[in-house]
Amino acid sequence: MQGAARRRPFPAAAPGSPQPAGPLYPGRHGAVKNEDTFKTSPFHLDLWFYFTLQNWVLDFGRPIAMLIERSPKTLPRSMIYVSIIMFVMGASIHLVGDSVNHRLIFSGYQHHLSVRENPIIKNLKPETLIDSFELLYYYDEYLGHSMWYIPFFLILFIYFTGCFTPVEEESRMPVAALLLMGPSSLYYWYLVTEGQIFILYIFTFFAMMALVMHQKRKGLVLDSNGLFLFYSFIITLVLIALWVVWLWNDKTLRKKYPGVIYIPEPWAFYTLHMSNLHPAKESF
Repeated sequence: MQGAARRRPFPAAAPGSPQPAGPLYPGRHGAVKNEDTFKTSPFHLDLWFYFTLQNWVLDFGRPIAMLIERSPKTLPRSMIYVSIIMFVMGASIHLVGDSVNHRLIFSGYQHHLSVRENPIIKNLKPETLIDSFELLYYYDEYLGHSMWYIPFFLILFIYFTGCFTPVEEESRMPVAALLLMGPSSLYYWYLVTEGQIFILYIFTFFAMMALVMHQKRKGLVLDSNGLFLFYSFIITLVLIALWVVWLWNDKTLRKKYPGVIYIPEPWAFYTLHMSNLHPAKESF
């Protein structure tokens, strides 16, 4: 009875055939997980090229699915769902706000002024209409941007956590990466300044630096994709610093951005200093 009740061992697998998954054999996902611990990959030229191009042409974040697909680490499915839902909701709020905002600009709205100080809004009657426009501005510039950018930078950071290798020879960037770094950094600069998300950006950058130092103690260095992303963030920080220094003494922009963190929006600079050039050109 005891012999009959004893489990029979699994038969040996045929040469070249995969082992059956089960409690006595490591499953497929477990094996892949062990193999991908220090999996290195070449520089994803197509990923970063299309990522930069689509960001500029189609506006921020459209190719976010490419990051999820190419991430060296498998992202939790629940995190992907939540990120995509937040991203879509934030993008929808932002696009609605932008459509109204561009209509207002055509009607004389001055982006470098606050909502209540704009000539086409401050004389509206009843005054509760001004509150409605301020609510629209809040939904667009604060709520929409937060729901739009937080998932994006979160996925960027998770992608970055998988860009480490123990082989120092793989910690080099090809020429194509160096050529793409300028447009990529310039776009992140526009993202941070126009979106007013410097705090989110700088915290992401600090987290990346902390991770680099932590992994360095383990003998791991950034691969080409990690270097591209990390150096792009560094150049972005330099561009932001130059932008702030250039407009440091602008009294009008200082009035609109009175907080401790003074980072003017490019559109505010345009409506203040550049939009007046168009009528001058037309007069010629």
